[in-house]
Amino acid sequence: MKKEGSKAYLFLAPYIVLFSMFILIPVIVAMFLSFTYFDVINTPKFVGFSNYIAIFTQDEAFMKYVIPNTILFGLVVGVFGYVLSFILAWSLSQIQRVPRTVLALAIYTPSMLGQVFIGVVWKTIFSGDQNGILNSLLLELQLINIPIQFLLSPDYLMPIMIIVALWSSMGIGFLAMLSGVMNISSEQYEAAYVDGMRNRFQEIIYITIPNMKPQMLFGAVMSITGAFNMGYIGVTLSGSNPTPSYAGQLITNHIDDFAFLRYEMGYAAAMSVVLLVVVYSINQIAYKLFGE
Repeated sequence: MKKEGSKAYLFLAPYIVLFSMFILIPVIVAMFLSFTYFDVINTPKFVGFSNYIAIFTQDEAFMKYVIPNTILFGLVVGVFGYVLSFILAWSLSQIQRVPRTVLALAIYTPSMLGQVFIGVVWKTIFSGDQNGILNSLLLELQLINIPIQFLLSPDYLMPIMIIVALWSSMGIGFLAMLSGVMNISSEQYEAAYVDGMRNRFQEIIYITIPNMKPQMLFGAVMSITGAFNMGYIGVTLSGSNPTPSYAGQLITNHIDDFAFLRYEMGYAAAMSVVLLVVVYSINQIAYKLFGE
C-alpha cells in the first residue's frame, strides 16, 4: 500500500508543483502584501488593515465606479453568458454533425483570439472616425452628422464591453456543456415521453439539466471566473487605464492601475484579496446549485 501511495504522489507531483507555484504561493504572498505598504522598491512596511479600510472609505473611484461597473458587468456577462452558453450548446445538439461542428468552432474561436480579436475587429467596428464600420453606416443612413466616439464615450463604452465580452465568452465552458448534452442517452428522452413528458421545455428541465450537472457546474465556474477576468476588454477598446471617466473600469483594471502604474502593490494586493473572496463566494453558490 505504501508503494502504491508513493506512486500516486509521484503522478500528482507535477500538478502539486505547478499549483503551488502559480496559485497557492501567489495567493499567500498577496494576502501578506495586503497588510503592507509596498512600492516595489523599498521593503514592505506593515500597516495592518489600513489598505482594506482605505478601499471602502477613501477610494472614491472604487466605490462610485468600480464596484457598480463590476457588479453590472459580472451579472450580465456571467449570468447571461452562462445561460447563452447552455442555449447554444443545446441548440447545436439538435442539428446534424457537420454543421454542428462548423458552428461550434465558429462560436468557440473568438474566445481563443482574445485581445487580438478585440483590437482588430471590434475596434474597427466602433472606431470613432468616419472609417469605423458603425459610424460609416450611420453616416450613410444620415442618422448622424458627425462620427461618434463610441470607445471614448462613457455612455457607450460599457454596453460595447458587454457585447464584446458575451461574444468572446463562449469558451471551454460552452464546449463542456455541448459535450454534456451530446452524451445524454436518447433512451432517457424516449422513456420520459412514454411516461407523459409533453414538450422540449420539460425535456430540458427534467432530463437534460439533471444529467449534465457536472458540466453545468464547470460552465458556471468558468463563466464566473471569466466575467471577473475581462477587464482587459475596456482597456483594449479605449486604449487607456483608467478607462475614460472610469466608465468601463472593473476591479481588475483598478488592481492593474495601482499595481503597475502607481506601484502601490500593497493596496493592489488588498483589492485582489477582496476579488478572491467575492469570486470564491459566488463559486460556492454555483456548487450548491449544481454540485453533487
